[in-house]
Formats: sequence, C-alpha cells, structure tokens
Amino acid sequence: MSAPLVERLDKDQLACWRIRHGDAELLVARQGAQVLSYRRGDQPPIIWLSEEAAFTRGQSVRGGVPVCWPWFGDLSRNPEDVQAMRQADTPAPAHGHVRTLDWHLEGIDAGEQSVTLAFTFDTRTQPLPGWPHKVGLRLEIRLDDALHLTLASTNHDDHPVALSQALHTYFAVSDIHQVQVEGLADRPYLETLEGWERRTQQGDLRFTGETDRVYLDLPDTLALVDPGWQRRIVLRTEGSRSAVLWNPWIDKARRLSAFADDAWQRMVCIETANLMQDRVLLQPGEQRGMGLRLDCLPASTR
Repeated sequence: MSAPLVERLDKDQLACWRIRHGDAELLVARQGAQVLSYRRGDQPPIIWLSEEAAFTRGQSVRGGVPVCWPWFGDLSRNPEDVQAMRQADTPAPAHGHVRTLDWHLEGIDAGEQSVTLAFTFDTRTQPLPGWPHKVGLRLEIRLDDALHLTLASTNHDDHPVALSQALHTYFAVSDIHQVQVEGLADRPYLETLEGWERRTQQGDLRFTGETDRVYLDLPDTLALVDPGWQRRIVLRTEGSRSAVLWNPWIDKARRLSAFADDAWQRMVCIETANLMQDRVLLQPGEQRGMGLRLDCLPASTR
C-alpha cells in the first residue's frame, strides 16, 4: 500500500485536510475537529454530508461527525449535575460549544499502514462562555482499513466535572425505508417525541417516521444494514453505553437549515454517546475516553 496523501485545503471559510489512504478518502475540518465526509473506493459515501452544507465560521456543518460537548442536545434535558456545570443565565446552545470553535491540530502521523490526525481543545486557554471548568479535550482520528475516532477528556480542575457528549455521526444510506439497525433489540430507550417516555425496543429498528430516541444500556457493537447498497456498517464502541438514533423525516426536514427537503431519505444518525445515567463524571486529574470504530463490510458479513 502506498503512503497516505495528506492535503491542506479550504472549504469556503473553513480550514480542512483531505486524507487519502489506500482506497479511502477522508475530509476533516479544523472547526470542531469535525469529520466532514468519508468514503472508500468507488462505493457510495459512508459518512453523509449535506448537499446544502455551509462551510461558515461559527456555524456547525450539517453532516459528517460533529463533536457534541460538554453537553448533548438541550441542556435542560441533561442530568442535573451536567446542568449545574453551566453558570450563566443566557440560553445554552444545543450540543455545547466546541463543534463551532477551532481546535488545535496537534499533529499528523502518516505511515504506510495508517494516518492519524490529533486535535486538541483546552478550556484553560479557550474558556467556554458560562462553563468555568478546566478540561482538556483530545480527538484522535485514525484511518486504516477502518475509521477510528477517540474522544478523551481530562479534568485539570480541583473539583469533579460532569458532562455528556456524543460523536454525532451522520451515515449515508440508499433508502431510509429499507435500512435497519441491529443490536438494539430488547434495549431500553427514551422516546423523545412522546414525552421522553421510557420504552423497550422490539426487534431490530426500522424507520417508518420521524425518529429521535436515546438508547441506553447498549452493547459495544451495532450494525447499520443497507440492502440497497449491499453493505453493513459496523459500529464498535468503547466507553459508551448510550446512543441517539435520529431521522427528521418529511415535515421536520423542511424546517432544517442546510438540509434538502428530501435528504431525510438518504441519511440516518447513529450518535455514539455518553448520555443520561451513562454521562461522564470526571474526578480531578482523571481522564476518560470514548471510542468509535467504523467498518464498512458486505451485507452478508456477520
């Protein structure tokens, strides 16, 4: 295998890097340390990027893998200790702050077998509004025969820090009506569209309407099975027992920014996370990591 090719480029206002390794191509932005797209060979994309995505400073890009931190979604829906970390009266932005801020590129390690990009964000030098805690973040993005993402938080403060987080991964699919997610059967979830009612998943998940669910007590492996493209995307996680499954469907898609009216048919989010009772409580000096490995395999593979 030839050595990886790493190319620095700009997408409108955003500094980015394009990495080619073997038959794989990865696009990563400095803002949010966000993976924007990922594909292998002449196959359809694995990670979805909106056709209407805007590459604007200070705005999260629709698609890819935004990093949600130090809370996920609506702060008021997070555990009380996560909410208590924020000390401000102003409205809290959804998904925290770091997805719209520039991270520091710590380094690129390119060899014959893999290429790794390491990004850091440190609230000691880049304080977050209304969040006066000293925590260092490091996101390692490694590309070999799979894609590996590892997000680590280190508490440099003298008190415990509670946080929730997610790798908000958008996957490309051939047809949302045909795909299914394996590994969720018999697992509890919160149905956010029905008053956050706690329910239990019956069988594999198929999509028949707007979906916004927080799954809990998960195994370390899920699979997104796509018969249309004859493939199985396998998600293997470490340090995560929760995930969000999301598709806006017809009506909500029309209200979303940077999102085509029919794009709901071509994507689904499986967001590797630490949510609810799975949230992270960092003691002083402690480091905790959350990892995700993505393999794209033939549909017949088990």
